[in-house]
Amino acid sequence: PLQDAAAAVPVEPTKAVSSTPPSRLAEEKFYAPFAAWLMNDVEEATVAIPLGGNAFRDRWGTPDVIGKNESRRSDVIKGPTSIVSAEIKVDTAALLIGFGQACAHLLFSHKSYLVVPEDAPAEELDRLIALCQMFGVGLVIFNAASLAKPGFRILVRPKKHEPDLYYTNRYIKRVESKLFS
Repeated sequence: PLQDAAAAVPVEPTKAVSSTPPSRLAEEKFYAPFAAWLMNDVEEATVAIPLGGNAFRDRWGTPDVIGKNESRRSDVIKGPTSIVSAEIKVDTAALLIGFGQACAHLLFSHKSYLVVPEDAPAEELDRLIALCQMFGVGLVIFNAASLAKPGFRILVRPKKHEPDLYYTNRYIKRVESKLFS
């Protein structure tokens, strides 16, 4: 009797759930717009360049965007040069990996950002907010389906800290001509 009732309930086939909806654009397409946003909108960098790949030839060492922030000639009070990096993720299944990468970038950066889709699960965003606050990583959300209007928004501001200058110099030498020309 109970088995008969269970057998009578129709079972719908499960659908494969993709962590990256087909409407999302490739992660690399957002590197240049984020670099521009760092320079022009939040003025965290005077120069920022898309990087990604394996430019630093080190596991988790290469940020997707790297920049420098220097005082301008017009600044009355001049500050030291600082390095800013960003890790961008469009795949919501890779958010924790992205957080780990953004933390690894603190080895050579004064500030590090994690940039994730605004439609990431609310529970995951809440967890990332807490982690980013604890570790001083900046958290930015954006529309991963629109290259024309990604709408980058800061949820957590990064904390400035002192990186290990050995690694800063080691990695920056590989992009020196692009950042310091």
